[in-house]
Parts: sequence; structure tokens; C-alpha cells
Amino acid sequence: MGAPTRGPNDFDRARTLWFALLLTITNGFMDAHTFYVRGGVFANVQTGNVIFFAINVSERRLGAAMAHVWPILAFMVGVSLAAHIKSGRVERIVPHPLRWTMAVQVVVLVGIGFVPVTVAHSYVTVPIAFLAALQMGLFRSVGDLAYLPVATTGNLMRFIESGYDGIIEGRRASRIASGIYGALILAFAGGALIGAFASRAWSAHAIWLAAAILAVTLVLFIVDERVLK
Repeated sequence: MGAPTRGPNDFDRARTLWFALLLTITNGFMDAHTFYVRGGVFANVQTGNVIFFAINVSERRLGAAMAHVWPILAFMVGVSLAAHIKSGRVERIVPHPLRWTMAVQVVVLVGIGFVPVTVAHSYVTVPIAFLAALQMGLFRSVGDLAYLPVATTGNLMRFIESGYDGIIEGRRASRIASGIYGALILAFAGGALIGAFASRAWSAHAIWLAAAILAVTLVLFIVDERVLK
């Protein structure tokens, strides 16, 4: 007799397109929100923080430069934790670590919504950078395609490359891949647009909308397992 067929697990469901789209919408929202409400800091994507850090150092504004260092360090810690979760060691202690990770993110975002804009922005941008790193480390595949939920540059590059192969080389799989990357790019842009409007309307409380989207993602994640069973 052959080996029993393994059903889809949490990591399999995290590679579905619907999950990637919802996660990407949330991250587009967060980037617009932190830039608009929390001192012009990109808490999700660290490239901007590295650049702003260098600019501030060149202007001898060390205090302003350090505001961009803490999110970078938090991001590094988050990536390290994501690697530990993916190793399988955490699952020996905590079942379904991906679900718990998403649930904790929802709770943290809800809590951040209560932090006034008068408080030092690092109290908000640092935990958001940590959460973004967890997402990047844990969720970065749609099927066999690599993507990033917290940024769009890499997705844009892959959209053009796969589109070229699909149109010029006539590869159907590449055309499908290009469509997926195009959808992810639109999701990120749409999330950023919603984040900009919401942040202007509700300021710090706007982050509760991102928490709601992530909570819906978690519910669908769990429901998907029951449906598949």
C-alpha cells in the first residue's frame, strides 16, 4: 500500500492567491498609514529607512537618524523569529504557529490604534516593522511563485519579466504568473490608497481597519481548512 496522502497544512494555505492578496492589501495600507500618521517612517519596507538614516547622518541629525534605526533592528529580529517558526521547532510547543502569529498581529494593531500621535513614533513603527518582518519571512510564495507582501518593487520586476516570457516567448505559465503579479501590485496600491484616505479621516485609529482586514484573513484561513476537510 502506498503512503497516505497528506492533506493541506497551514503553510500550504498560506501559499494561496486569496491569502496573498489580502495580506498585500494590509501591507499597502500600513505603509501609507505609518508614512502619513507616524512621522514619515516606512515601517514595512526598510530601504526607505536606510536612505533616510544616511541622509540624517549626513546632516548631523543623529536623533532623527536613530528614528530610522529602530525599525530596521526590529525587522531583523522579526525575520529571525520567522526563520525559527519555519524550522518547525515552534510547532512542537505551539500548534498552528502561523495562526497564532496572525492573531497576535491583529491584537498588536488594535492596540497601536489607541496610541496617540503625540507619543514618540518609534513606539508604533518598531512593532509594525517587527510584524512586517514576520510576514515577509513566513508568507512569500503563491504556489511556486515568489512574491513579497510588504513591498511591490520585486513583484513589479517579476510582473514585467513573466509578461515578456508570456507574450514574446509564448509561454502560458508565464502569462498566468504575470497576471498573478499584476493582481498583487494592484492589491498593494489599493491598500495604500485605502490607507491614505483612512489615515486622513481617522488618523491613528485608521489602523483598526488594517487589523480588521487581517482578522478577516485569519478567519478565512481557518474556514479554508474546514472546507478542505
